[in-house]
Amino acid sequence: MIFKVLNYGGNLKMKNVMRWVAVLFLLGGMTSAWSAGIEFRQVTTGVYAYVGPLTDRTPENLGLNNNIGLIDTSEGWVFVDSGAGDLAAKALEKAAQKIKSQPVVAVVNLGSQDHRWLGNDYFARQGAKIYAYQGTVATQKKMFAQLQSSLVRKVPALKGTKMKTADKVLDAEQNSFSIGGVAMQLNFYGDAHFPGDAVLWLPKQQVLFTGDIVYVDRMLGIHPWSNVVSWNAAYQSMRALPAEFVVPGHGRVTNWQQADAETGDYLAKLVETMTEEAENFSGVGAAVSANVNWPAFKHLKHYDSWHKRNLNRAYLQIEASL
Repeated sequence: MIFKVLNYGGNLKMKNVMRWVAVLFLLGGMTSAWSAGIEFRQVTTGVYAYVGPLTDRTPENLGLNNNIGLIDTSEGWVFVDSGAGDLAAKALEKAAQKIKSQPVVAVVNLGSQDHRWLGNDYFARQGAKIYAYQGTVATQKKMFAQLQSSLVRKVPALKGTKMKTADKVLDAEQNSFSIGGVAMQLNFYGDAHFPGDAVLWLPKQQVLFTGDIVYVDRMLGIHPWSNVVSWNAAYQSMRALPAEFVVPGHGRVTNWQQADAETGDYLAKLVETMTEEAENFSGVGAAVSANVNWPAFKHLKHYDSWHKRNLNRAYLQIEASL
């Protein structure tokens, strides 16, 4: 790497220049190290998944603490979600090229959280077409500034990310299409972790990419913009798909049994319990205190930091709807 140091009227001191050189070297080394650590593993023939860490977004992981899908087609690679900005997208692309050297022809967005679509701009500049459900696109546009600001606080290197939404906006609740001979279905079952969350179903391979509708190995999170009742209903509807392989939004590639135990059962219990508490006028404080201990889910990472928050937000959402 070559740096050309300019003297702007003597105002820029050499020590400041060298400090920035050091930072750039550090960032470059960190990015290279993390890129080398990204690996897509085969789910089934022609389908791969990168499973992100269960920790939060950090500079070291480039915001990639979620799962990303990869599909081999006769035209080239199709990504299922695009990562959190240019650096993450480049790292994902590099990992895909290690499997097979071919262009990225498409990206399918499943949701609106930063690490699911802020890499769109990078892939679009490489010639990829972006696909997404209309509700996903609406949320992306509405929340872009908020999401970018929050992401940059955690991963400063992603500053400057540009908004790029879908070229192909799909407006039905079930959208069947084919890319490079691979049949796909982008389905919307209801607002969930974010409004407009969708899933990608590969009927021939029996692979389901759930986005943030399913979490395993870690506790799911209910945000102020989440819809816990709709999320539960969406999960139950999606559950009818005969998936042999479930690629969740977070956690290992799994099956319906684990997804039920760690997401489906939790959502159902949350809605049922907090509905009963709200109908009994328990009050949010009492409702949370009475349900703080749910042993079946204590093994999930982040249980201690998210469960009380989920109870609180679920109660208030359900109470407001009564």
